[in-house]
Amino acid sequence: MSIAINENRTILTFDRDYGELIFKHNHKPAKGVIYLRLDEYKPEEPGQIIEDLISKKEIALDNYLTVVDRNGIRQRKY
Repeated sequence: MSIAINENRTILTFDRDYGELIFKHNHKPAKGVIYLRLDEYKPEEPGQIIEDLISKKEIALDNYLTVVDRNGIRQRKY
C-alpha cells in the first residue's frame, strides 16, 4: 500500500483486507483500489474486467474503493 501511495498508483487486488486498511487504518491511495471479488474465474477474465472498468467514463477511480463481482460494481469514496 505504501508503494502505491508514494508512487501514485492504482491498486488492483483479490485481497479483501484493503477495505479495512482504508477505512479503519486510514491508508488512502489517491489513485484508488480495485478489488476483484471473484471466487472462480477464467485466466483472461480479470484483464477483461479491468479493461471494461477503465473504459467506462462514468466510473471514477481516484479516492474510491471499487469492488467488482459477478453482480456488478460498487464504490465507496474515501
